Parts: sequence; C-alpha cells; structure tokens
Amino acid sequence: MIIKLIKFIIVGCSGLIIDFLLTYVCKEKLLLNKYISNSIGFTTACISNYMLNRIWTFSSQNPNISIEFITFIFVSVIGLIINNSLLWLIHTKFNINFYMSKFGAIILTTIWNFLANYYITF
Repeated sequence: MIIKLIKFIIVGCSGLIIDFLLTYVCKEKLLLNKYISNSIGFTTACISNYMLNRIWTFSSQNPNISIEFITFIFVSVIGLIINNSLLWLIHTKFNINFYMSKFGAIILTTIWNFLANYYITF
C-alpha cells in the first residue's frame, strides 16, 4: 500500500501541475470565475491522473475500463466537492491567499482520493 501511495502522490504531482496551470490560465488570463477555473483545472488533472494511475500506480488489468473510469470520475467528483468546499472555506473564512488555499485543499482531497480509489476503483 505504501508503494502505491508513493506512486499515487507522484501521479498527483503531475496532476497538480496540470491543475494549477489550467486554473491560473482560466482565472488570470481568460478571466473566468475562480471556482469554475478551479473545476476546469481539477477535472483535466483528474482525467490525466486516471490514465496514469490505471497504468502505473495500480497496474489495473480490469477489462471493463468504462466502469472503472466512471468509478474514478465519481470518486473524483466527490473529491471536487470536497476540494471546492475546502478551497472556499480556507480562502473565504480564513482569508488565506487563493493559491495557498488551493494547495491546502488539494492535500486534504488527496487523502480522500487515494483511499477511495484504493478500496473502490482499483
């Protein structure tokens, strides 16, 4: 489980780069709402993370990729709700910088995502 967690975190770091980059571009350059921008970054990173986690982290051989992907997305949507809720709470209620709040929300959401994917998806 520890090796899988380490791999999951490495994949998550690649997702973090995708997430932050897209969130920044959407929020700062395209001037979209910060929570919509966050959702776009999170969702794109989620798709990338599924592919990498399926192949590398969990070495899934499940032939029913569509069910596995839907389960991963379901877990990730719950993660997105957790992520946006924590982002809102940390940023709005504690008045912490948006990107620092986003980082904190990602760390907490990672715990949910790993455990749910470990026990449910893969």
